[in-house]
Amino acid sequence: MTGFSHQAWQHTVKLQQAVLEHPFNEELAAGSLSRERFQFYLAQDARYLVGFGRALAVAAARAPDPGDLTFFAGAARESVVVERALHEGYFERFGLNESDLAAIETSPTCLGYTSYLLAVAQTEGYPELIAALLPCFWVYQHVGEDILRRQRPGVENPYRAWIDTYADEEFAASVRTCRQAVDRAAAAADEATRHRMLAAFTRASEYEWLFWDSAYRLETWPTAHFFG
Repeated sequence: MTGFSHQAWQHTVKLQQAVLEHPFNEELAAGSLSRERFQFYLAQDARYLVGFGRALAVAAARAPDPGDLTFFAGAARESVVVERALHEGYFERFGLNESDLAAIETSPTCLGYTSYLLAVAQTEGYPELIAALLPCFWVYQHVGEDILRRQRPGVENPYRAWIDTYADEEFAASVRTCRQAVDRAAAAADEATRHRMLAAFTRASEYEWLFWDSAYRLETWPTAHFFG
């Protein structure tokens, strides 16, 4: 019998394939993604990671298993400290300074995604929360490994450091640990809770697609012209 996480992935499998086929990730794989789009993505992702880290910290505080507490607390630290260090390296490489970052407004999708995770953290239980957090781990691994498979030997990709981060074994181990925590929570939950977990996993997966799409479109607030 397959676990909840496998079933949730199968439920969203068409969406997960659409993530791989999105122009942002197609061009990222080819190394042809525009600098402007990647800069925009970096700015949004750096802000997203703060909200993601806060939601992970709530999961750690609620985790009934000491091992899961350790994992989610460590992941919260990684999201804010380690991954932001990777972003800062890219900021320097791609010529982004603090004033450039400040000029890039937080997009509607970025605000929506972080607000959703924090709302789940505040209004739902531990099983629903970790189900909502899982796509950020798993989708990035899925994208990173797919892009790595498509790299041509001897062809330099300016985004290779980003690709390698999410395609390595250490990150894959984190995904497995998160999946196991979600599967244990689902196995102990009643049917109504598992239904809410699936809804949370699906909505977060939708936000993952929207995040790539918003970066590719350089998404702005449609109401911004009212304040010009």
